Amino acid sequence: MNEEVITHSAEETTQWGREFAKRLHPPVLVLLTGELGSGKTTLTKGIVAGLGAAAEAEVTSPTFALVHVYGAADAAKVYHADLYRIENFHDFETLGLEDIFAKPAIAILEWSERVPLPSPWPQLRLKLEHLGGDSRRITLTP
Repeated sequence: MNEEVITHSAEETTQWGREFAKRLHPPVLVLLTGELGSGKTTLTKGIVAGLGAAAEAEVTSPTFALVHVYGAADAAKVYHADLYRIENFHDFETLGLEDIFAKPAIAILEWSERVPLPSPWPQLRLKLEHLGGDSRRITLTP
């Protein structure tokens, strides 16, 4: 069953991410979709912070690095990847993301619709939409 929430500011989007993080237990893929500027990285800041893997200020868009890894050495890792610049499956393979499946982790993938990822892990889909101003609709599809 889909779940929908409306946020009215970047702060609310981040806070919802913190709350959502309480539902996540490795291994899981969090697949984010939404147009440019819809709040995918803002939401991710809340999720990563809510998991205790990094402070919100440390979480940045991996648009150019493509993958960021958060978390202490003795804890489950949180992978944050941006697939916006990925054009085909070969490009995707060069990221080395298949390595994340070696140990239970949480992987958050922005622009996840660009490359379908075969995974043995459960997947949660979050679609973010602009509603005008700073308001966003977040739709969760299990």
